[in-house]
This record gives sequence, structure tokens and C-alpha cells, in this order.
Amino acid sequence: MSNAADGKGVVPEQDAGNAARYYKKDFWSKENLKFSQPHYRLEKAARIITRIAGGKDCTLLDVGCGPATLMRALPSNIQYYGIDMAIQDPAPNLMEADLLKAPIRFGEKRFDIIIAQGVFEYMGDFQSQKFAEIADILNDDGTFIVTYWNYRHRNAKIYWAHSNVQPLDEFREDLARHFNIDRFFPASHNWYHGSPSLKLNKTVNMHVNLNIPFISPILAVEYFFVCSPRSS
Repeated sequence: MSNAADGKGVVPEQDAGNAARYYKKDFWSKENLKFSQPHYRLEKAARIITRIAGGKDCTLLDVGCGPATLMRALPSNIQYYGIDMAIQDPAPNLMEADLLKAPIRFGEKRFDIIIAQGVFEYMGDFQSQKFAEIADILNDDGTFIVTYWNYRHRNAKIYWAHSNVQPLDEFREDLARHFNIDRFFPASHNWYHGSPSLKLNKTVNMHVNLNIPFISPILAVEYFFVCSPRSS
């Protein structure tokens, strides 16, 4: 990655014939607006988080929070903090930071739950470093939730801005170096890729949190990984 950090444009990392691309504030300030309303994955993430919290007071850090839409979907017992490249509406519980250039943290706080949804597809060669940073601010009995695309879907359409494209098994292996993976399951199954849109399909997928042999590897759009800290 280059040393440019002026918050503008794309920061390219030159590679022999194939440059990784890292996007900065001007890209994310527009891209984030697409997620100002709750969407399928966010709604499912909110259900998972609420179940993990179990009604107890806890703190949550939303890495790559965008317009902090998740905050509106969580119960009041969860104290929400968000960090992102481009914060739309500044607030004391939201921090703007270059997630590639700066360590992932929120002051000196540690968190009971940390979530990163739709983030690591953009991390390129910084994946392991960012896993380690998240592990450092997760409480000893905390939970890390992360999503990642299934690039081997039968109809995979790789978003042009993704800089961290790899088989799911490789992603899982690196994640396991920093966390215990307690479970992982598809966010949804969809023949045509993308989030489910038909009401019945959406309802079924929202409540199914398991891997289906032979089906999930080819029809899962992306996966949730629910992790706990590795013992030191």
C-alpha cells in the first residue's frame, strides 16, 4: 500500500501485472449511503447480536459501520460504537478513521461484541493485521462476528471494488490463527447470488443458521463467522 493517506480516491498497491486497489474517503462517503436503510444481511446480523447479548448490558463495536444503520436495529441494552472511513453524521459514539492506515480501535475501549460485515472483502494484504487488531480490543469473554463472501458460488459475481478475493477456506484458516471459530453458516442461500428478495425466501434464510451439505458450498452467498478469543 502506498503512503498516500489524504482521504481521497484509490490508493493502489503496485503488483506485477495485478494491482490491489484500496478505496478512500471519497469512495466510501458515497458507497455508504447505499446502506442507510436496513438490508437483509444487517437485519440478520442484528438478530444474531441480540441473541448473543441475551438481554445483558454490553458494548459493541461496528467496524466499517457506514451510516450506523445497525445501531437502529439493536435493543437498548447494547451500547453501540461505530468506526468507518467516512462517517455521515458525526456523533460521540462514532469515529472516522482510515481502517487500513490506522489501527482498529476506539480510544482505550474494549468490547463485548465486535462485528465487521462487508469489510474484509476490501482489506487486501491487511487481513491478518486487522484480525490481530480486533483481537486486541475484544474482551476475554467477548464475541467477534465477521462476514465474508463465497467466491465459489455457482453464479458468483465478484464486486469490482473487492481487493481481498480468496477461497472461503483460506479466509477461515487465517481467521482461526487469531480467534476460535465457534460456528460459521451462510447468511443466505440464493441460486442467483445476491441477497434473497422474495418474501418466502428471505424469511426462510433469515431463520436458517446452518450449513447444508452439498448445497451451501455452491449456493451460499456469504457467510457469518461467530468467533471467541483464543486463549493466550
